[in-house]
Amino acid sequence: MSRTVLLRDIAHARSGDKGNCSNVCVFVYDHRHYGAVARQLTGDLLKQRFGALLTGDIERYELAGLGGFNFVMHDALEGGVNESLNLDGHGKSWSSLILGLEIELELEDGGEAPVSSPG
Repeated sequence: MSRTVLLRDIAHARSGDKGNCSNVCVFVYDHRHYGAVARQLTGDLLKQRFGALLTGDIERYELAGLGGFNFVMHDALEGGVNESLNLDGHGKSWSSLILGLEIELELEDGGEAPVSSPG
């Protein structure tokens, strides 16, 4: 048995930029959800969903001990802060876009665990 949740219900994220690269770190609230996110939240998924915006390579680094993932997205800011006419030259909206993705939670992935954010 499984259920679909928005990533924002089980994780939080921070984003930053350097030149034309955007960096997004995603951390699960409950470590039981880490496996499901690890299997589903990939560079390929980001390319599939946001390919028109992500024209370069995407590197994913796993931070298993912290329950997180660091995505480095090259050519993701239309030239970067100094070159782009994009309203979001720093790439701050990437956190919200990624957290809006759906994740399928199986029972063994903590699917029965609450999915509300802490606090």
